[in-house]
Amino acid sequence: MMTGKNNLLHIAALLLTFVLASCSSPQKLVDSGNYDAAIQIAARRLAGQKNKKARLVIALEEGFAKATERDMRLAERLRRQGRPENWEEINSIYRRIRSRQERIEPLLPLISKEGIKADFQFVRVDELEYESRQKAADYLYARAAGWLEDARRGDKLAARRAYEELDKIDQYFKDYKDKNRLMQTAHSLGTTNVLVRLENNSRAIMPAALEREIRRISVRDLNSFWRAYYTEKAQGIDYDYEVVMRINGLEVGPNVVKEREFEEAKEIEDGFEYVLDKNGNVMKDSLGNDIKVPRKVFIRARVFETYQAKVASISGRLEFYDLETSELVDTRPLAADAVFENYASTFRGDERALSPETKRRIGNRPLPFPTDEALLLTAAEQLKPVVKDYIAGARKLI
Repeated sequence: MMTGKNNLLHIAALLLTFVLASCSSPQKLVDSGNYDAAIQIAARRLAGQKNKKARLVIALEEGFAKATERDMRLAERLRRQGRPENWEEINSIYRRIRSRQERIEPLLPLISKEGIKADFQFVRVDELEYESRQKAADYLYARAAGWLEDARRGDKLAARRAYEELDKIDQYFKDYKDKNRLMQTAHSLGTTNVLVRLENNSRAIMPAALEREIRRISVRDLNSFWRAYYTEKAQGIDYDYEVVMRINGLEVGPNVVKEREFEEAKEIEDGFEYVLDKNGNVMKDSLGNDIKVPRKVFIRARVFETYQAKVASISGRLEFYDLETSELVDTRPLAADAVFENYASTFRGDERALSPETKRRIGNRPLPFPTDEALLLTAAEQLKPVVKDYIAGARKLI
């Protein structure tokens, strides 16, 4: 599994190669010690060419020889140090040597158009690579075993480190000893298990349907590789944290009915009137047309309105407990309201006098009030995403 750091290094190496290829000749790269960049550029330019340029052939030969010598010397120095942690780097060196040789092999025999034949001294690295691969895997396995000992004593960070070490073995062997079984063990020991439960501390009896609705909060989609949430206790699971939805208040207000009567009025334009002179004759404009002005009238409507309302509230706290220490690590207030409102209106008079808001209510009929349980269920629906957001936001704490 390639880490983010390895990805960045790989991208940086590609960018460096591109830059070097754009602005340097293979021989200059060899002279500056950038042997692999020189090899890559020279090999690419030589591939498929009938008349191979001598300068490229010479640069490739020299770069290859120096790169091989450098890598073999480095590998030998690391081996002599006798440190187990060196085997990963040693294996990487041998892989690099083999990859370099595989790049050159299709070009052989390599002869320039002037008759210069390149001489490449290949190293037999298969056994060296296998030995270092085996010892690198052995080293990682031993490190993982050490971390697992700490993990079995309750150290979750050690379990996660063990998992990472075992996962690295995949680059050497897909099937190695009991690696897969140990990875499952490390994952199990390293996972933080969180139990989310409901506790009714209100003086009201919680309806069964309401309790079921609150318990149905979907927390499984909050799961991550190292964190698992549960809403029911499961056998064989040791819980590390507990999130308690502590309901302290369940309240439903009475059915409220208010009736009122009021008037709405406005002045509007209703047709027109002729403008008369002092003699009572219709006045004319400069073109001889009758002069007219809008006629303003004042209109009214009598409104009879019935207003219905009912409110249900759920209140409490969300508490986060560390089960190992029984410590309360965080607490958040919880509150949700569900409001039933209905306006039923009729009117007498001129409809044009009604405001847009009143017009929307005309024709509505009084509705049956929702039951207490139904309104509480609506409040619970509003509470669930709040609880879920709080739990998701507490990941840094647990």
